[in-house]
Amino acid sequence: MEIVELLRVVLRRWWLILLPLLLSAVIAIPEFLRTSNASQSGFNARVSYSAAQRFNLPERSGDYTDVWLASEYTVDAMTEWVRSSSFRAEIHTQLAGSNTDLGSLQIAADNVRNVGVIYFSHRNQESLRAIVDAALVVLTSRSQFYFPQLGGDSAQVTILDQSAINAAPPPLTNRFAPLIRLGIAFLIGVALALFAEYADQTIYHQDDLRRLGIRLLGSVPRDRA
Repeated sequence: MEIVELLRVVLRRWWLILLPLLLSAVIAIPEFLRTSNASQSGFNARVSYSAAQRFNLPERSGDYTDVWLASEYTVDAMTEWVRSSSFRAEIHTQLAGSNTDLGSLQIAADNVRNVGVIYFSHRNQESLRAIVDAALVVLTSRSQFYFPQLGGDSAQVTILDQSAINAAPPPLTNRFAPLIRLGIAFLIGVALALFAEYADQTIYHQDDLRRLGIRLLGSVPRDRA
């Protein structure tokens, strides 16, 4: 019975539900079309590498567990370095004299044991390509200035994989924000319709009389001719 009553309210107050929905659509639909037509919100690149300290191994027998462990420690340290402002400053130095803007550059890094991964993002494709090239130079030739335990030599870095510069999709919040606004506008419209129904004391249906405790003696059917 409650569903039937709700349907009656919707049919009577449909314009109250539609009004905020239309107002929101006027704002949301153009924004949604702009977001859908946008090719990207920037560009991404990824580089994976392995690193170890440079040293001459003597003739030895047995396994190389200590060598692998030292490599893992080296990659751990370089991951923290890549996340630091000093790594960004080194990239800036490498790009001195160019018109590359680092304002929108985002750098993230992680590693699993001996393999490190660096993630780059930038709004300009050509700038990002130059930044990645500069970062590889820094990674392979500047670590000795930040890690004295390397003994004055840069870490031995091997690039394992370098992805192409890929277009980044628009953020999910940007893509779904117009739809979320439409949903909120619909809920506001339903709330307005329910409030208007509550405030309106007009009798629309015989069930309204029954809720008021008034006995219904009879009814005249609507002439549909």
